[in-house]
Order: sequence, then structure tokens, then C-alpha cells
Amino acid sequence: MPAAVQVTRPAPGVGQVSMDRPDVFNAFDEAMIQELDAAFASLSLDDSVRVIVLAGSGKHFSAGADLQWMQRAAAADRDWNVADARRFAAMLARIDDCPKPTVARIQGAALGGGVGLACACDIAIASMQAVFAVSEVRFGILPAAIGPYVVNAIGRRHARRLALATNRINAEEALRIGLVHQVVAPDRLDAAVEATVGDLLQAGPEAQREVKTLFTQLEVGPVTEDVRELTVQTIARVRGTDEALEGFAAFLGKRPAAWVPR
Repeated sequence: MPAAVQVTRPAPGVGQVSMDRPDVFNAFDEAMIQELDAAFASLSLDDSVRVIVLAGSGKHFSAGADLQWMQRAAAADRDWNVADARRFAAMLARIDDCPKPTVARIQGAALGGGVGLACACDIAIASMQAVFAVSEVRFGILPAAIGPYVVNAIGRRHARRLALATNRINAEEALRIGLVHQVVAPDRLDAAVEATVGDLLQAGPEAQREVKTLFTQLEVGPVTEDVRELTVQTIARVRGTDEALEGFAAFLGKRPAAWVPR
């Protein structure tokens, strides 16, 4: 079987994970789920990779679940479905928990699980021709595994509306509700992704890892004494690291920091 996912290194410090089933609009099945999980696991451990871009080959980002996969699930017993759903949920968690910045490059359709993938990434950049829908209930199922990531990205009320009404929204509305961070003309999509990646590569990699670890522990709401203490202990620890010392030295010396690709 041909690989469902391609991993490339388009620039120093950058790993790109491309879903590569354009004939089915990059719909994912068991094989693609396994390959996405493996790709992010490998790149997360690769010290030469600083930023990971998630993309889809062809005209569309991802149409979500492969219908043949869903048919197999419908015909299988509960134990099979539990194990299968756990693999999918683990893959999404792998992307969300990635210690390195992740960027979703979205063109065409992002449907169902494709929306979940976009929401699991730190930054999402879309073509103005992109469309989005959370359409599972039309098939008598629900967006369970992707639900937490959609809620985290756009809030509970917007997430409920998308999941209940299942209507497609355009890139402009996706930007308005926070599903994506930037919308550009189709011929500017790659340039926009490259510019964001360039910004990410300027930052300290360990500091970025610390941001992701800290922000995962923060919730919208009162800043309690425990939360304040968490931030105090975190910054006190990080200020003394070699990376912090290099960052301040580079700034004062008016030179690029050691981690910036030459």
C-alpha cells in the first residue's frame, strides 16, 4: 500500500507532514491515523526540527473520516470500536501535545475530522477559498474525539452550533470565530505559512516548549493563587536557563540568537 502520509523537510528546522490521499480528499482511515501519529511522534523527537507544518495534498486539506472506514466501524463490535476510537483520539492528542509549534496549512475543504486536525494545531492558516464543516451528525454519529479541540479553539457555543447545524462556513467566518488565525488568497497560502514559520524560528525552542506546557495548564477564569504561583515558579526557573542567557546576550549584542537558522 502506498504511504498515506508524506514527511518532508522543506527548509532548515521545518518538518512538513502531508496527508497524501488526494483521490479521496485526504479522508483518513486506520492507516492514515497510524501514519500521522508516527510522523508527529518522530518529528517531536528530532532535534533538527523546530516547527511542524500539517498539510493536505491536492485540492483539499481533509474531508475527515473515510466512509469505508466508517462502514467498517458500523459493522464491527464494541471492542473494535473502542480500540479504533482510542487510536484516533491518541493521534489528535499527539498533535495537540507536540512540544514544538505546529501550523495547519488549509486549502479547499476541511470537514469533520479535518476541522479537528486544524484545531489541534497551534496555528491555522487558510486559503480564502477554504470551507469548513463539522458534519458528523448528518451520518448519525457525533464529533466526539475532535470535540475537545474544537471547543478549545472556538469556545463551546460556536462549537455546538457547528456540530448541531452541520452547515459549511467559509474562511471569513472561520476567521471570525477563531477557527483559523489568518486567511489569504490561494496563491499566497504558501508564502503566509512560510512567513509564520519564519517568525516561529526566531523564538527560543525551549521557551516555546515552556509556553505550550504552561498554557495547557491555564484556563479562562479567575487567576487564583495557585495559578499565580505556577507562573512565578515557571519564569523563575526559565530565567536561569542557557537559552535565556543566550537570548538576552543576542539581544544586547544586536545579533541573531544561536537557535535562529542561518
